[in-house]
Amino acid sequence: MTDKQIFNALVEFFEEDGWEFQSVDGASVLSMGFSGKNGKWLCYAHAREAEAQFAFYSVLSVNVPTDKRHKVAEFITRINYGMMIGNFEMDYIDGEVRYKTSIDVDGTDLTSTIIQQIVYPNLIITDHYFHGIMRTIYSDDSPADILDEVEFGQSDDDATVIDDFGDLKFYSDGTFSLGDFSDELDLDLEDLEIIADDDEDWDDDDFFEEDELFDDDDIPPLEPPTFNGGTPN
Repeated sequence: MTDKQIFNALVEFFEEDGWEFQSVDGASVLSMGFSGKNGKWLCYAHAREAEAQFAFYSVLSVNVPTDKRHKVAEFITRINYGMMIGNFEMDYIDGEVRYKTSIDVDGTDLTSTIIQQIVYPNLIITDHYFHGIMRTIYSDDSPADILDEVEFGQSDDDATVIDDFGDLKFYSDGTFSLGDFSDELDLDLEDLEIIADDDEDWDDDDFFEEDELFDDDDIPPLEPPTFNGGTPN
């Protein structure tokens, strides 16, 4: 792909989709906030031009304390097993937890449809398990019991719909049915801030630092949500 082609496609998508976002200095990364039905967090869209890859991250607002990391590791491992789109991951050094979806677009164009199919499942999965991760951190309940309560991996022969976002449905066995988002989701949001960026030398582990990410003012209060309980800021 040509220089900045992935980054430019991301800018165009998030602009047309009604997100407020900004670029990260010195990197081909866009940052933005999202508020779901169960929590709010920061998101990062990373254009890896040299590798022809696009990655989207939802980074939780709480870093896991050292003595709870083994519990959270078990919880997200249980979630990840059988997950069809993306995965949770935790940094054992600082306790950061994030959900990642990504795609290799070598030899093809990164279209708005492809970007949607990377971004929206990421947001829905993060929101769906948000409270479960918080309970794993702050309660004495076991990861297995907590996961049972968020209805993941049930033993029923027929998976049931857990979250219904129009054409995008999330089932109890971790699978999705994914149709055309554009006719069903109304993301009626406000002004955008778009800042170009020219530096490709960016390491996500270097950027996602606990002290820099989450201030109370990072994600401002929102108007009533338009994304069935979740709204891009």
